[in-house]
Amino acid sequence: MKEGIAPAKEDGRDFSAREGSLARYSRLMARMVPDAISTTVLMLVMLFIIALALGNSLTATVDAWYRGLWMLLPFTMQMALVLVLGSVLAATALFRKIIISISRKPRTAAQVIIYSTIVVAVVSYLNWGFALALGPLIAIHFADEAERKGIALDFPFLMAANGAAGSVWQFGLSASAPLLMATPGHFLEADAGTMSLRSSIWSPAAIFLVVGFPAVVIIAAILLMPRNPKPLSEFPAARKLAEPFEGHEGQGAAEAGFSGRMERSSLMPLTLSAALLVWLYYHFRVKQASLDLNSLNTIFLLLCLLLHGNIRNFSRSVQRAVTSCWPILVLYHLYAGIAGLIQFTTVGAAFSSLSAPALNAWSFPLLTALAGTVVAVFVPSSGGQWVIQGFVTLKAAEAVGVTAQRGMLALGVGDQMGNLISPFWFVVRAEIAHMDFRTFFGYGLIFALLWFVFGVAAFTFLPC
Repeated sequence: MKEGIAPAKEDGRDFSAREGSLARYSRLMARMVPDAISTTVLMLVMLFIIALALGNSLTATVDAWYRGLWMLLPFTMQMALVLVLGSVLAATALFRKIIISISRKPRTAAQVIIYSTIVVAVVSYLNWGFALALGPLIAIHFADEAERKGIALDFPFLMAANGAAGSVWQFGLSASAPLLMATPGHFLEADAGTMSLRSSIWSPAAIFLVVGFPAVVIIAAILLMPRNPKPLSEFPAARKLAEPFEGHEGQGAAEAGFSGRMERSSLMPLTLSAALLVWLYYHFRVKQASLDLNSLNTIFLLLCLLLHGNIRNFSRSVQRAVTSCWPILVLYHLYAGIAGLIQFTTVGAAFSSLSAPALNAWSFPLLTALAGTVVAVFVPSSGGQWVIQGFVTLKAAEAVGVTAQRGMLALGVGDQMGNLISPFWFVVRAEIAHMDFRTFFGYGLIFALLWFVFGVAAFTFLPC
């Protein structure tokens, strides 16, 4: 029997019926889910009505929306650079060789899922921005190699599975709230002190989730992979990304003369890299500052310059990568306006108080994760969400007698759940892969449910 082709019945189970159900479900979600901007408008109207119903005046509600609308301008640029520079770094020959080398190892569809899921999870644990940029490319290269070998594999489903595996960043080395709470002088220090990473992202519950959830994704993906898959070749724009990036050298008159030699010279990137190294030394050694978005982007820029080798290669890669960051440039501000309605009216406090009567030590992780999910749908920033919900979460944890760490980590489960069900991050990943996000959005919701159940169970029953 050829790899990936299953019989209609096996062990008494009708796989053709399951295949049909998955396909119908995917098509239904593609038809029902509006685009990200339309979704934002619906959120805005709903919250505006809620704010007025809670007694906020029309003037105060409009002012809250406008205050929020542009409050993420610096953060938006930082996040755009994380994504663009991550994409540029992922396009370097070194990382392409690493991904292609690993993608050639699998010999079955199950092995493709196992290898790609583990790679995405490891990269995500190290840094979420790099994983966001690299994850779709990992799926593309693995799907390309699978198709070359005649392995039946559904590319949209692999995109969904790999995206879910990236959820471990919530408790990885770039986790927003845990890193903030471990930094002296943070905004909640008077209430919770500083939290060591050993007590948060390196707690038994968090480690169990980081190790265990990718295994859950692998098992679910192997069991649910559509039996009539859509290979990468059905997505020609995405397939093109698996091809070597050509056009670095010998392209027209712009390379002639002094200007052309400067573009091809390694002197320019080396000079700028030296300056960036001096800044990093000053930031980490002289100021004794910690890793933040600015220093992260500086490291990314440094690596991009060094690995691309000259300004021409670097510039052309940036031009390709910039097209994938438009959702951040536009949608972040629309989401910021929604965040303003939550933060600067009584809507946020009302949401937080809904679960108070049902809170106890056992229900606390579940209800905290649910609250985090609701807010995360409107606020596409883990750090921003912690600013909005952190104080209420810590007080609720104290009231029911659980650790503040349990509250923060449970909120992280909800935050990622919001990311996994909101079209926003699907659009970002789809833009990187040059495809319609609705082709894998429905599959992503299946893994979102698994994440929520697994995460709530971990922070309910395991030590943290």
